[in-house]
Amino acid sequence: MSDVAIRGRRILTMHGIRPACVHIRNGVIAALAGLDDVPRDLRIVDVDDGDVAMPGLVDTHVHVNEPGRTDWEGFESATRAAAAGGITTLFDMPLNSIPATTTHAALEVKRDAARGHTLVNAGFIGGVVPGNAHDLAQLHGAGVRIFKCFLVPSGVEEFPAVSETDLRVALPILAALDAPLLVHAELPDRILPVPVGDPREYATYLASRPDAAETAAVELMIALSKEFGARVHIVHVSSAESVPLLRDARQRGVRISAETCPHYLTFAAEEIAAGATEFKCAPPIRDRANREALWRALLDGDLEMVVSDHSPCPPEMKARSTGDFFQAWGGIASLQVGLAATWHEAKARGATLEQLSTWMSSAPARLTGLGQRKGLLAPGYDADVVIWNPDMRVAVEARTLYHRHPLTPYDGWTLTGAVRATYVGGVEVYRDGAFSGVSIGKLI
Repeated sequence: MSDVAIRGRRILTMHGIRPACVHIRNGVIAALAGLDDVPRDLRIVDVDDGDVAMPGLVDTHVHVNEPGRTDWEGFESATRAAAAGGITTLFDMPLNSIPATTTHAALEVKRDAARGHTLVNAGFIGGVVPGNAHDLAQLHGAGVRIFKCFLVPSGVEEFPAVSETDLRVALPILAALDAPLLVHAELPDRILPVPVGDPREYATYLASRPDAAETAAVELMIALSKEFGARVHIVHVSSAESVPLLRDARQRGVRISAETCPHYLTFAAEEIAAGATEFKCAPPIRDRANREALWRALLDGDLEMVVSDHSPCPPEMKARSTGDFFQAWGGIASLQVGLAATWHEAKARGATLEQLSTWMSSAPARLTGLGQRKGLLAPGYDADVVIWNPDMRVAVEARTLYHRHPLTPYDGWTLTGAVRATYVGGVEVYRDGAFSGVSIGKLI
């Protein structure tokens, strides 16, 4: 089933969008040939003229929550949503599951929970918490290539925040392993612990987590990255005030990178109604001017990638009955709609499909060390492909999404871009609302 020829007039290659035929053998791209160059032994998949075939998305920021909190999300539901959204490889965050992925034993528990239940490829991120520095090399040796820490309370007791003292122990180890540390960059002393104003008003929540909480944390991580020569990656950049800091640091040779998320590029604080807790996330969605500045940073290359930060929960945890932003769980469910949401806004700002693929496929693949296997349609790369129509308008209905709980701030929005089919290792796992029923995703 993995020996196919995907051919069409709009194939996104390393040399742009052009007519081509992708020869796939044993789950790997064997050749990129002319449109009519189809070996007789390969089954033909024709891409409609209005559709585009491009590398499957790589999402390095997904909270699957299994085991331990599978009532929030799980590998089966998450990877179905991923496949329907054109994501062919996801990386599971180390927290919200029980146990958290902070030891080799916990990693094996996580892998056992995932095995046989993934429609797309799944990798695992190791956690950095106080006191587990001695576990990091073992996790790395077991296949973990990226790590994650919080500088503020994570929201779950089994994954505590680290201090600068903890980082000074962990970073030399990660630097020696050349393993990136993904950082939730907010400092707790810049966050208001008690709301000043109506807790149902989004402006009250936004004021409690100011830009300075993020920028101060970014400054700290720049200094530590420079001191130890460690690779640091700032997750979910929400504040445009962080961008000049990151740009200047890279120009000085600091090994620091950064991502943002579809919700920071789509929504604006002024548009969030009182009590609309489905929009709550941390760091928070900021105002329109900030959103436009984030887009400029992405288009200019100061932010390298866009990933989901898919973080669902049971609906009751969103405190919809009270509308209290401070009681609601912070996280946005978006795994299936990230491609359409990002492209909807990117297209309006003149971005290209090549840029989109860089942000959502090749750059995340490089972060994880998979840049020679995933993120491009080229010979020798894994045959992970999404076929989609970048011009089709799609009305989002939460009840039709495949993640576990039908709650998302995208409900009712009309976006641009419809996923038609998703291939993992050359095997079709999703097409036009139907799944193959075969869990063929590999554990990375």
